[in-house]
Amino acid sequence: MQYRRLGGSGLQLSALSFGAWVTFGSQIGRSTARELVATAWDHGINFFDNAEGYANGEAERVMGDVIADLRLPRDGFCVSSKVMFGSASDPRPTQKGLSRKHVTDACHAALKRLRVECLDLYYCHRPDPETPVAETVWAMDALIRQGKVLYWGTSEWPAALIREAHKVARAHHLHAPTMEQPQYNLLHRERVELEYAPLYAELGLGTTTFSPLASGLLTGKYNEGVPDDARLGREGWLQRIVFGSSDERRLERAQAFTALAAELGAPPATLAIAWCLRNPHVSSVILGASRPEQLLQNLSALEWIDRLGEGDWRRLEAAAE
Repeated sequence: MQYRRLGGSGLQLSALSFGAWVTFGSQIGRSTARELVATAWDHGINFFDNAEGYANGEAERVMGDVIADLRLPRDGFCVSSKVMFGSASDPRPTQKGLSRKHVTDACHAALKRLRVECLDLYYCHRPDPETPVAETVWAMDALIRQGKVLYWGTSEWPAALIREAHKVARAHHLHAPTMEQPQYNLLHRERVELEYAPLYAELGLGTTTFSPLASGLLTGKYNEGVPDDARLGREGWLQRIVFGSSDERRLERAQAFTALAAELGAPPATLAIAWCLRNPHVSSVILGASRPEQLLQNLSALEWIDRLGEGDWRRLEAAAE
């Protein structure tokens, strides 16, 4: 395993991390969840990602139980939560958003579900147009000073709002956001590579990126169509998000990438993750998996970073453009 600093902080995260979105609390049982966390830990992963909204809080509860059952040393791993959407199935106004009230309540609830005394990383899951950025910054700073959060950050925030949060923090000597959690893959590059580009040096921004496989497109499993029993086939709204508009050509680009991966003799999923790791501004790539063998294959991405030459990586990028 490789370990990388989280932006300008001193925190060392595993270059590959493990997340609970979609799978924990809904798609897989506790025994499989336990096996996945154990596999991740045994292969050097030290960051486990979660959120209040994943399976309405159940994903955090399962992860907390599994980590406690495995008796992982608390000083050896980092765990996160995210606040914004709430954990209630039909949240009332104070059960969602980034107000001081919900940010604080959600933190306390996540601590209980994850069975820890502090959150190592705490993210604002999306911007909240109903709450002033300054109020959220003050709320996060208070949690850090109380010892309930170590580092706070954002997820899918525009660069302008991240700058605003830093401006508030500087003006009042508060803790500023350390990290951002954006989507990043061969089909979705602009925000990480262009919009955030000035922030890495300017603010010491770290990134823990998600969806390295573009919701499965870059694995090739949808090259011949979407199976009826697949989640993507059952939920039309998700299919529209994954495939995008016709002018984006996401499926066509993914097909070209997977064809070239086959020519190079590598699993396309492995290469897609390795490509993300090549970006020095990526602190950690969050993996998702429903089976231990799937996770093991994804972990092999570390071996492929230097296995291909620069020419091969340029060809892979060109194929996905």
